[in-house]
Amino acid sequence: MNATLKKAMTSMLFAGASAAAIALAPNAAGDPPCINDDGTACEVVTPDGASGQLPGPVQGGADGNNGAVGGSVPGGVWGEAGPDGAHGCVPIYGCRSVG
Repeated sequence: MNATLKKAMTSMLFAGASAAAIALAPNAAGDPPCINDDGTACEVVTPDGASGQLPGPVQGGADGNNGAVGGSVPGGVWGEAGPDGAHGCVPIYGCRSVG
């Protein structure tokens, strides 16, 4: 009986989570998630590249001129990748390069 109850509760939990995700889905396609104090969106796309910022200190961007992309958290992890390879650092663990 206990196993049957656990299975039923698990099914109800996933059904509830699915219903909530479907109900909130229209909001995902709404206004930009990050808005600056002046009302403009944090994302910028130009012929020279693209950049975006999540609310808070996380930053990222792409350079259309040389094909590089990078992102960082101030005082935390950072990484970049481009035609010459990829590089990244995680505080405490160190840095790695590929390419």
